[in-house]
Amino acid sequence: MEPKNNTRISEFLLLGFSEDPELQPLIFGLFLSMYLVTVLGNLLIILATISDSHLHTPMYFFLSNLSFVDICFTSTTIPKMLVNIQTQSKAITYAGCITQMCLFFIFGELDNFLLAVIAYDRYVAICHPLQYTVIMNPRLCGLLVVVCWILSVLHALLQSLMVLRLSFCRDINIPHFFCELNQVVQLACSDTFLNDLMRYLVTVLLGGGPITGILYSYFKIVSSICAISSAQGRYKAFSTCASHLSVVSLFYGTSLGVYLSSASAKSSPSSATASVMYTVVTPMLNPFIYSLRNKDVKGALLRLSGGKL
Repeated sequence: MEPKNNTRISEFLLLGFSEDPELQPLIFGLFLSMYLVTVLGNLLIILATISDSHLHTPMYFFLSNLSFVDICFTSTTIPKMLVNIQTQSKAITYAGCITQMCLFFIFGELDNFLLAVIAYDRYVAICHPLQYTVIMNPRLCGLLVVVCWILSVLHALLQSLMVLRLSFCRDINIPHFFCELNQVVQLACSDTFLNDLMRYLVTVLLGGGPITGILYSYFKIVSSICAISSAQGRYKAFSTCASHLSVVSLFYGTSLGVYLSSASAKSSPSSATASVMYTVVTPMLNPFIYSLRNKDVKGALLRLSGGKL
């Protein structure tokens, strides 16, 4: 890209999904509905976990943190998009774009790390059941969550600072519904080699690390389950991690789909459409997966709703 004007820009334009005015009410209604379902569903999981003593265990402590993160993750992008549609404006300030990008990384990485932590929790519960309460003590659980926050915040600050060093041309159109890192970097007039290198290194380290941990945990879990003699025992052991396995498959499957879509069609609306899967759809479906496939959560939700009635 040839530099046209290296003066500091004051805003970007989020092009969203479509510029057709007739589609805007449909898009607004669809995403408002998904956002409300996401917030309500995850909030119910948090309330059920807090109010029901049966769920005061490490697994549900991590699950409530995951639900809180999912609410925040979705809230970094969807409300701004809804406001832009309602006001018929595509603008987002430069500072707002950097802030949105930073928050997106924080909560996106937290999702990633918490899924790995829950996998470790399931590994300890199934492979070392007699030592479970000793190993997964409140201090360790709190420490794991704090470490997840620290790593996520440091990563977000690093990526944001790398973007701040870039200069941009007059082309400020982002073909996305939020300030996605790849799309913003592609608009830069200055050299982006360090940004690209950092992005790939961080993806390998912070993305590959949790995935490796999850795969190792489930390898050990499957080995332990296969060693159980009775079919009923194997089913009971597997059922304790079925919900988490479903969420992991959904999160990483959609994330991989977005990555492949972005790689094959840069600066294309298809990338924005694919991003909806893991930024909106996945956080929205997580509460349903945990409530429908988990008897403890389902029972807590029924008791919570019964108490209100």
